[in-house]
Amino acid sequence: MQKMILLALALIMGFSAIKATANLTQPLQTAFVMKIDTIAKMYQQDVNNEGMDNPVVLLQYANPDLKAAMQREQEYFARKQTSCHVGYDVLWNSQDPDYTQDKQFSVTTRGLVQVSLAQGNDVYYELSCDAAVCQVADVILDEAGTSLRAHLLKSCS
Repeated sequence: MQKMILLALALIMGFSAIKATANLTQPLQTAFVMKIDTIAKMYQQDVNNEGMDNPVVLLQYANPDLKAAMQREQEYFARKQTSCHVGYDVLWNSQDPDYTQDKQFSVTTRGLVQVSLAQGNDVYYELSCDAAVCQVADVILDEAGTSLRAHLLKSCS
């Protein structure tokens, strides 16, 4: 009898765990869609204006921490009359972007948005999201995981 009760409890708990996992999947999928949508809009805006937005499109989509790092870069340039940025357009991983190239958007297992560019390069974005909006928290510049925000904070002091 005890085995039957334990078996029944195990089945009930198992089904509860499956239901709880299923309930977690929907918010996770919604977050992924929000992240991809944010990055896709950012790229489309950059394509529409051929990178001529002022302030730059990345700054418009950045969260406060990334904005502060980017502001630090601008202040450094004003003081030193030399640049401390990475030297290329990080959205396109290029000094001379091809705005017409195909792009594919996906979310990595780490929750980063991956933009695969036709030229063979990938750009990764870390986003911070609330219920209504996502903002870019960082751009991962290379396969080694180099952070744009960390680069600017270190190089622009």
